[in-house]
Amino acid sequence: MLVQGFNEIFYWVSWGLLLFSLFAFVDSAIRREDAYRAADKQTKPFWLILLGIATAANLFLSVMSFIPIIGLIATIVYMVDVRPALRQVSGGRGRRGGSSSDGPYGPFNGR
Repeated sequence: MLVQGFNEIFYWVSWGLLLFSLFAFVDSAIRREDAYRAADKQTKPFWLILLGIATAANLFLSVMSFIPIIGLIATIVYMVDVRPALRQVSGGRGRRGGSSSDGPYGPFNGR
């Protein structure tokens, strides 16, 4: 009974890791190439390959293997360091303040 509960926990953890790495992969794919250079991070193909390997490792290998753990570390680095820098450079949803009439060079309302 204990082993069955342990296996169920690993099942849900492996699904969580897969979804986490898949989200990071899709997020890195939709970001612009020049945003990576502007944020002074590695290139877009680098992150696509790294996060693609992490997603594949989480899909096909056991959580107990060391390769999904390395993929998890790469995914965490992307989510904590690279993604916020890309959002800041791109002027994405992470921007605080401003009004709905603000454009890239200032307000559109004639001020």
